[in-house]
Parts: sequence; C-alpha cells; structure tokens
Amino acid sequence: MTTKFLGLVLTLALAAAVACSNAPPDDTAAYVRDLNAARAAKDAAFRTDANSPVPVALRNTILPLAYFPPNPAYRVPAALEPAPGDDIMRIPTSTGQVRTEQKYGTLEFSLLGHPLKLTAFVEEGSTDASRLFVPFTDLTSGKETYGGGRYLDLDRTPTGIYVIDFNEAYNPYCCYSTNYDCPIPPPENRLPVPVRAGEKLPKAGPGA
Repeated sequence: MTTKFLGLVLTLALAAAVACSNAPPDDTAAYVRDLNAARAAKDAAFRTDANSPVPVALRNTILPLAYFPPNPAYRVPAALEPAPGDDIMRIPTSTGQVRTEQKYGTLEFSLLGHPLKLTAFVEEGSTDASRLFVPFTDLTSGKETYGGGRYLDLDRTPTGIYVIDFNEAYNPYCCYSTNYDCPIPPPENRLPVPVRAGEKLPKAGPGA
C-alpha cells in the first residue's frame, strides 16, 4: 500500500467519523446521509485510484462495496482502560507473518444490551498514538462478513471516552487481494455477538 493511497483512505475514514460524530444523536437522517456519502467517496477512490486495493479486473464486480444498512444502534459510547506502556502483543497476519503491536487499552462498552470489550492497539515504537487500531471478529465473520475480521480506527481522545461506530467497520485489504498482508484480530477481540453493521463480504474476490 503506498503512502499516497493510505493517506487518501485515512482521510475518507476521518471524514466519515467527523461527519457522523457531529450529527446530533437524534438526527438520524443526517447521520445516514453522511455515512452513505462517505461510503460513496470510498467506492469512487477504490474504482479510480491507481493504488486501489481492488484489482482492476474485479472492480466492476466488487464495487460498490457491500454494507449492512446504516444503523445508529451500532454507534455506542465506550470507556478506555489504559494498558501498561510495555504491554506488547505479537499478532499473526494473513500471510503467516507476525506484527508487533502495543496494547493501548481496553475499550468497554455495551452493544444491544451486551457488555463487551475490545483491545485497542498502536504500532510498537510509534511516536504518534493519535489513532487507535481496533481489529475484531464477531459471529458474522466467515458468513456475512470477511472471515479474517474487520477493522475500526478511532481518533484518540484526552478523556478516555470514545464512540465506537460499527457502521464504519471496514474490511482489510487482503479481503480484496492476496497481495496484502493483514493483521488477524487476536482472540480477545472476538466478539461473542453478531455485528450486523459496517462492511460485508465482497461480491467476489479472495474474501468472498
């Protein structure tokens, strides 16, 4: 993945997060509109950018990306319990490699009445912990969603209070092409509930 394309995708993800977080909780129409606009922008980038993770031969089949319908019930507050600064985890990847990630903390939240936890990570040795990486699987993984899990990116907050929006859950790039090496969510991030929000299995490709 090139720095240029990674920056483009992160910009789109950030735009989605900002748009959705700025919408009043009771303004469902605005929330859905902004989320759908962010998804359309991502489709356009994946279709036209030279560094798109979707192979050219599959773009007319995979795009537009498949999603569950927007559902504000999957946008929930979470409290972060910080991890010790030296809490390091070796995470296997889709190609049999290992990545070393630093545990940043544990996000505790309730989803549709279920108390749950997810570990948030930052890259080991990173001097920029402004964004947290949250990989996860759930009971839809391998059925309705990609078997290798999905990802969330969160902007770090000074308060330790976060909003987890599973409508923004996205597939790793190895879902579209075997050319990518993607971290596999650790056992502690395997949610024991179905999360029918965010990106679904593509209509074709390695993850389908």
